Amino acid sequence: MPRAKAMAPEDRRAHLVTTTLRLLREHGRAVTTRQIAEAAGVAEGTIFRVVDTKEELVELAIAKAFEPGALVERIAEIDRSAPLRDRLLVLVSVLQQRYRATFFLMRKVGLLRPPDHDGEAAETWRARLASLMVDLVGDDAAALSVPADEFCHRLRLLTFAGSHAQIADGRLLTPDEVVDTLLHGLLRPAPASPGEDS
Repeated sequence: MPRAKAMAPEDRRAHLVTTTLRLLREHGRAVTTRQIAEAAGVAEGTIFRVVDTKEELVELAIAKAFEPGALVERIAEIDRSAPLRDRLLVLVSVLQQRYRATFFLMRKVGLLRPPDHDGEAAETWRARLASLMVDLVGDDAAALSVPADEFCHRLRLLTFAGSHAQIADGRLLTPDEVVDTLLHGLLRPAPASPGEDS
């Protein structure tokens, strides 16, 4: 296999972390440094010029999986001119893709809970995500019975629970089910009184 062209140390490190993350989704923690080196197009010894152990590289890759990545950008790209329900359907779809990929990785590597993400950077992206979701609701917030930030909080909770096979007892929720539960609830509409327009 041809070797990768020369990279700056930080670029090499990022490349190895990204490669390792991809392989973790396939092999879990059983992935070998040989597999990582071959997939990255480097000599196996190159790995140990970047990290001290395979486990360190694995932990870096797992941490990368929990970074916001493209999530924030994908939410920012949702068309704000679309009707509220349509905007929320796209939002839930984006969140579900993220959650399911995360749950899959956690099972592969034996994680019971995500790694801790404390600190200023983590707080900044969480605030950015919350702000984007509230912005996505926009002027339709006036029609909600709760503040927009509370609505978005409940949407995330329902989406999270409805995307996790164990939490949902194998009955995963679709984006339509999540959004319609939040917007309309589960009570049947009251029957029209006699004489009311149908």
